[in-house]
Amino acid sequence: MANITRRAKAGSDWNGIDLAAYNIRVEFQDATTFFETPRLPDPILTAEEVLEVTRAEKTTTDDGYVLLRALEEAAMDPTQNEESAVHDFAVELFRACGYTGMGRLVRTRKDILFLTCGEYKYAKADACILNDKDEVILLVHEHKSHFDNAFLFDPEAQLIAKAIAAFAEIRYWERSCPSPRRQFKIIPGIIFLGTSPTFYKIPISDSLVTAVERGQYPKQETVILAHRPAVLPSASAYRYCYRGMIPLDIRRVILSCFEAFKRFVN
Repeated sequence: MANITRRAKAGSDWNGIDLAAYNIRVEFQDATTFFETPRLPDPILTAEEVLEVTRAEKTTTDDGYVLLRALEEAAMDPTQNEESAVHDFAVELFRACGYTGMGRLVRTRKDILFLTCGEYKYAKADACILNDKDEVILLVHEHKSHFDNAFLFDPEAQLIAKAIAAFAEIRYWERSCPSPRRQFKIIPGIIFLGTSPTFYKIPISDSLVTAVERGQYPKQETVILAHRPAVLPSASAYRYCYRGMIPLDIRRVILSCFEAFKRFVN
């Protein structure tokens, strides 16, 4: 794919051709391989009742109500071409699952400037977690299936573009530091289709960032690892994609995945 024409594009305009142009491939794995654990851990939440309570109106705690209310809003069909509630749900979910706290902050709609093919463009993170150095340590992208011309969107390519931009930003700020710049970082990412997540471990190298900056084909392939939760047999593909975390059986599996994924957010 070295002969593919490369041009400067914003992160929201990336597609599968751009991944091929920069020698990037996505590989799906099962839970044991992806999360590097023989079994998924039990979810640990600030409101344990969400594992047993179906609706927000049935909760007994503030934390449980807020999380389930955000889940219900995110699971609703959004108005066409309008921002959905998925971003807000991601914020509440990260808080409930213990992804945030001292030294970590959730941001939504954060612009990340990066250099591509000699021009500066923006990649916008629908949501992200920042550490105390303002470095992106987790990226969230919403699958915007409710938008007009949604068939033109490639959520995986857009998420990967954001990860490249995030690491490029880290490299930029490290230029003024006395310590050596990092040459490599795995940036975790999540794509939400409604409240149904797909998890990604995105390895970004100095050489890949340089190739994107110069519009060149990198000799070394970048393999992105991904996992889509294997829900229980009672859950059909339709229920997973469009009902998401509303059914309790699916909710528990997904929340266990979030618990296992925490180890990669650093």
